[in-house]
Amino acid sequence: MKHNTSPVLALATGIHKADAEHLHQALGPTFPLLCTEGSIESINPETLSQVQILLPFIHPTIGPAEMEAMPRLRLIATRSTGYDHIDLQAATQRGILVANVPGYGETAVAEYTFGLLLTVSRKLHLAYRSVQQASEPTRQLQGFDLYGKTLGVIGAGAIGLHVIRIARGFGMQVLAYDVMPNRIFAEVLGFLYVPLDELLASSDVVSLHAPALPSTYHLLNTETFRKMKRGALLINTARGSLVETEALLWALDNGILRGAGLDTLEDEDDLQHLEQALSPARQQSVQHNQALMSHDNVVVTPHMAFNSIEAVHRILNTSAANVLAFLRHQPQNLVTQEKNASI
Repeated sequence: MKHNTSPVLALATGIHKADAEHLHQALGPTFPLLCTEGSIESINPETLSQVQILLPFIHPTIGPAEMEAMPRLRLIATRSTGYDHIDLQAATQRGILVANVPGYGETAVAEYTFGLLLTVSRKLHLAYRSVQQASEPTRQLQGFDLYGKTLGVIGAGAIGLHVIRIARGFGMQVLAYDVMPNRIFAEVLGFLYVPLDELLASSDVVSLHAPALPSTYHLLNTETFRKMKRGALLINTARGSLVETEALLWALDNGILRGAGLDTLEDEDDLQHLEQALSPARQQSVQHNQALMSHDNVVVTPHMAFNSIEAVHRILNTSAANVLAFLRHQPQNLVTQEKNASI
């Protein structure tokens, strides 16, 4: 942890030592930056009251209470593309700008998507367990080829398009659903845009790459799972809120889904804070997630699809550039409207 008493104090939370050192270099070795592997709660209130620039990761939520503890806060430069962990309305009301990292992990997340897909489709996690337990290989470890299968991509943005490129290399047919279809990309990459219902009914694998928005909340629920091709796989490297967990359990238990590869879960933060008192609704969410993880045909990883060396460096470099641009009174990559937020 490093602390500088210069008038402009920036705080980076949830950041490991090596990444903190990289961020220091990107901002300049004399830049007044305080780094902690912990959360905002790990910083003493007096220091927190001096923070003018916050560089959080996706956990935990930055809401009115956290902003109240930082009365001098003028910029939140989140080290992520998604910003659903930040209360934008509260930030706007306080004149706090919010900047994100628009693109950094297209390659990393797309490759990880296929890592999850191959793990579930070829049952690599079960095969590994079998070797560890010195048990004989059985027919239960038999998977299936991706060649010739149909992949349905929900959200054909930068990551989704990279997933499509990889899928075509595997010899898969690809369908895509997006609110803003790009026919040129479809022609060049060789895939089809179709309505969501058609994608669900026709896809052997459905992969989620949509952002967390009110319009995408519980995009996959009991009603939409009923429309899916029986025996399909679900891959989610986007956001947990896209999938209603109780409905996912129902789809798995009733054979609608053959399996799932999940790098993100609904209310995943609560799994790391089981010692805290949770509301009944959040307790139920934790129980649903624990039930998911008990399924042999489900692979869950801790929201790490982005986590390659190259992608993390791009995150840090862009976050530093966002801070420096703000200090030059030329803020960039904003997701909120500029409103007298300069230092």
